[in-house]
Amino acid sequence: MTSSDLWDEETAARYDAVCAEDFTPAETDATLNVLAGLAGPGRALEFAIGTGRIGIPLALRGVPVAGIELSYPMARQLRRKDPDGLVPVTIGDMATTRVDGDFSLVYLIYNTIANLRTQTEQVACFRNAARHLAPGGRFLIELWIPPIRRMPPGQRAVPFDVTDRHLGMDTYDLVTQQGTSHHYTHEADGSIRYGTTNFRYIWPAECDLMAQLAGLEFESRVADWDGSDFTADSPSHISVWRRAT
Repeated sequence: MTSSDLWDEETAARYDAVCAEDFTPAETDATLNVLAGLAGPGRALEFAIGTGRIGIPLALRGVPVAGIELSYPMARQLRRKDPDGLVPVTIGDMATTRVDGDFSLVYLIYNTIANLRTQTEQVACFRNAARHLAPGGRFLIELWIPPIRRMPPGQRAVPFDVTDRHLGMDTYDLVTQQGTSHHYTHEADGSIRYGTTNFRYIWPAECDLMAQLAGLEFESRVADWDGSDFTADSPSHISVWRRAT
């Protein structure tokens, strides 16, 4: 078991509804276009596949997809949406769990690598991805850039979502690179639901070093799924490393 938070039944049950609010069909389609293009005629493996929000539609496009997922409740939600077993899922952590066969693409999206809360585990995740890749295969991650430049001296929290329905803020420890996301959600009955998730943030240059330690070569980095340039002001990045042929 890794240091990741474990998504429970309640979180899994509402996960798809939350994602439907956060991601437009156009954004999802752009994600699928990139992943399908990188996978080509080969197989794809999604680390932390969750409820299959991306894995299932990618498989429906003709890409053979397998997944690794730590949370049984999340995997059960996926199976309800995929009763025919189009996307096989192995229960386990993304740092050590092995799936049979080689893949042309291993991918890890929506900031999920940060769920591993130690640098050692994050390096192990890169190495696990490399172990699954066929020669020439690619490892892709999607990851946000922590907005700590917005914090004045002495401040530890930065809001990331402020709407009538939801207030979200992250608190950071700049020494350990540990953080916690705090969510205050207004429910239909007028109550407010509070929840937290924990993470360890990683800078792009640190990702490149982890890839190098795993024997992967840097290939590309863009700011978003639309391929826009990555700059010093980009709030996120999509990075790809390649296993040498």
